[in-house]
Amino acid sequence: MSEKYLKITLLKSPIGRPESHKRTVQALGLKKLYQTLVKEDSPTVRGMIHKVDYLLKVEEIVEGV
Repeated sequence: MSEKYLKITLLKSPIGRPESHKRTVQALGLKKLYQTLVKEDSPTVRGMIHKVDYLLKVEEIVEGV
């Protein structure tokens, strides 16, 4: 069974953005520009990404057989 992951990179600063967008970026675990992290693909994470997609670069990673 293959597992899906998302590679998320913060490309633009949340400074000057709505407070809810700043908190969403923070909740994803992103603190610095160009920081990259890998999260397991889930509807919750997808919703957070959709909210601030203009600040992020997202790549899908599939592992397993």
